[in-house]
Amino acid sequence: MLRPHLSDRKLAAVARWAAERMARVKNPVLSERLLGVAGHRIQDPRTKADVLMDAAEARFDLGYVPRHLTQACAAELACADEHHKAGRRSAAAASAARALILSFHRVAHLDGLTSPLAADPARFTAPLRRSRALRALRAPRGRRTPAAVPPDGRPTRLLFVHGGNDNFLPVILKRYRSHPDLEVRVLNTAQDASTAPLAKGLGRMIASGLGARNDYAEQTEAALRPQLDWADVVFVEWCTAAAAFLTLVDPGTTRVVVRLHSFEAFSYWPHLVDFSRVDDLVFVSEHLRDLAVETLPHLRESGAPALHVLNNAVELTDFALPKSADARFTLGLVGAGQVAKDPRWALEVLRILRQSDKRYRLHLVGGGLNATSSPALHRYHQAFTAELDPLVAEGAVRVLGHTDDVPGALADVGTVLSTSVREGWPLSIMEGAASGAVPVVRDWPFFAGKAHGARSLFPSDWVVATPAEAAQRILTVNESQETWLGAGREASEHAISAWDWQSVCTAFDQLLLPRTPAIPGQRAVRTSAE
Repeated sequence: MLRPHLSDRKLAAVARWAAERMARVKNPVLSERLLGVAGHRIQDPRTKADVLMDAAEARFDLGYVPRHLTQACAAELACADEHHKAGRRSAAAASAARALILSFHRVAHLDGLTSPLAADPARFTAPLRRSRALRALRAPRGRRTPAAVPPDGRPTRLLFVHGGNDNFLPVILKRYRSHPDLEVRVLNTAQDASTAPLAKGLGRMIASGLGARNDYAEQTEAALRPQLDWADVVFVEWCTAAAAFLTLVDPGTTRVVVRLHSFEAFSYWPHLVDFSRVDDLVFVSEHLRDLAVETLPHLRESGAPALHVLNNAVELTDFALPKSADARFTLGLVGAGQVAKDPRWALEVLRILRQSDKRYRLHLVGGGLNATSSPALHRYHQAFTAELDPLVAEGAVRVLGHTDDVPGALADVGTVLSTSVREGWPLSIMEGAASGAVPVVRDWPFFAGKAHGARSLFPSDWVVATPAEAAQRILTVNESQETWLGAGREASEHAISAWDWQSVCTAFDQLLLPRTPAIPGQRAVRTSAE
């Protein structure tokens, strides 16, 4: 296709022509082939990275995953490695940051129904594992002294850290703030006057981790040292910027616990965390633990943190309300504001059901898709709206929007759906099941067929593979009022016994309070840890 003796300048010109065309057309097959050949033959690392990165960014701007995404990231990381070898730490950090931002672009992992990371974690992260600069970033910096048991004679001090999202903390904080033998503080790194200017900026965090000489490391130490010196145990909520920021500093004798929920596994932040300074890494489900270990193989190495699987902290008993008269034939989908929730799957289930019985309808609860977020999301929103509008017009779907009374909304729902392509710990299904709605859970494609996923988190009869299977489960359970009520009652009992905070809190006590007796009067935990 291209003559082998073409200079880098001419090859780059061909590649840039291909990239410009890729930015204008939906299926640029020829252009992508030209780009791949030219990018492979360009010898100068900086030229190769520029043309491949520019082309990839152009495809992302159109809302498509670039065919040469991994090749582009590898080319940019080669530049980072050259800089690192030459001792140019800041330049190495800038190239590494650019590569990570491209690798974990939201169009590739969040705004579509597939993800190259989920499809093949080892292949997708191979350039990250090979990179000299990123290996240096991952090198354990450790701590001078091991974590210590809190001293006797004073309350145990718990510091909860987050970067602006504390949605899953209130129940935990309520428990420990009321404990007479504990002192509790909360640090929001995005709002605290000392940390807010520092706890952001991917490039400078990488530069600091690589040992670049600037004032940032000293400023970070000064901002975090008083907090770390005060605390006996730090619990970092979400494995995102706050976790990467906090592990830039030696925690001293303070024990550090980090919790990873779901989307972080599809982001670059875990690749910046110094896990040699983390004592315990908590996952909300086994399938996310498995994915994280595949993506971050150093979690299997000596000196890695202990890995735990703990259910989320939620109170479910308030959801067990009487069902309304119309609930039996009402499906509910709570929270469809992301493409990953795939609400079109719910519409297909509804259409199949209504072929048998026109009484079936669907309630959409929660905020909708933000069609302006990205071109990929906009395309999905257009397709979803085209299917939704006729169903709304005939009274088959009600769009309820956001509500502060989720238990009240679920009282009108007889079947609760999880239609997502990926989930970590789907709160809406736990709440819906606790309400007595019959759960129907799609076998999330990101994890289907693997050792753990929807089928290991939920009872097997809750999980289905296709909309047709979902419809059949609903029809079977709904054969009579009695069978529907019985299935809902069983689901509620299972949800509350397995996932309500009163069944989970003991595991948190065991994790966070090494010498403090558990608060009395709590039921045994049903969660796994290893």
